[in-house]
Amino acid sequence: MSLSVLNQYKQNSILTAAPEELTLMLFDGAIKFVNLGKIHIENGEIEKANSAILRAQDIIVELDSSLDMKYEISKNLDEIYKFILNRLIAANLKKDIAPLDESLELLNEIRDTWKELTREIKKMRYGNKQVKI
Repeated sequence: MSLSVLNQYKQNSILTAAPEELTLMLFDGAIKFVNLGKIHIENGEIEKANSAILRAQDIIVELDSSLDMKYEISKNLDEIYKFILNRLIAANLKKDIAPLDESLELLNEIRDTWKELTREIKKMRYGNKQVKI
């Protein structure tokens, strides 16, 4: 499969995704970039680490800005996102992996919960038909 076909597939996936699926994609992206940041720090690739961590930060900012603050869960998530963002900034400034590990633990937990929620939403939307996430 050529790169342009793969990029077109990715773009179509994003354009046709339901809101809950887009959120799941954001979590996946944040996790990916935090992991890349770790790898680049371990390899001494400071500029690449900086770039990856900044991308993760951008995603966390996007997730935080999408919260509807009239719900209590949004207020809780806002605090978690701000904590993660602060840990990412600390990791980037010090080129330290420990804050990245803390961020990954939280991101994976929230992502897994979101994935299960997405699965339940799809069941409600489409009945008991098997849905792939």
